[in-house]
Amino acid sequence: MNDESGPTETEADEAHVDGRRERSERSRRKIIDAMFELINSGEMHPGAAGIAKAAGVSLRTVFRHFEEMDSLFREMNTRLEEEILPLAMTPFSGDDWRAQIDEMIDRRREIYRRIFHLKVSASVRRFQSRFIQEAERAFVQLERQRLASILPSEIQEDAALFAALQLATGFAAWHQLVVDQGLSWDEAADTIRLTVGRVLKDG
Repeated sequence: MNDESGPTETEADEAHVDGRRERSERSRRKIIDAMFELINSGEMHPGAAGIAKAAGVSLRTVFRHFEEMDSLFREMNTRLEEEILPLAMTPFSGDDWRAQIDEMIDRRREIYRRIFHLKVSASVRRFQSRFIQEAERAFVQLERQRLASILPSEIQEDAALFAALQLATGFAAWHQLVVDQGLSWDEAADTIRLTVGRVLKDG
């Protein structure tokens, strides 16, 4: 005889837990999507009320997830890495290291323009989150490694010269040129290219 009875109490409890978990994950994704949307629109430090409205969830839901801010930032950082790392890590095609530096500057213009608002937002929240502090250090280290992968050993071994090149090409330089000096991204790239050329000539 077929058992046509409904689910057991244990099965019903498990289904309830699974459903609640799925709803929580959906809300979490909506919150993260909303944070990306608000930051990319220029809201560097979106508040809980704005996030709740953009995500279409309750303020209580946002506060519940905000108790795990580092985990939210970690998921945002993962999405960001998935977008930019393939471009950042693509081998340079220039025939020599000077041509590859030129290529690196053009590539950073595209990457930094794409992630600009998110990087600025991270700097605003940096001292609220240990994860963001660690991610920022990792980002600078990646910049340093990519630059070192291009340069000949004699430049890498000149600590002051290498530091000057890293300073001239890093995100902070682009931020200063675009925000504080009001240059376009193309003008900023030309300025950085000129600076690198002068540093190498004087070095």
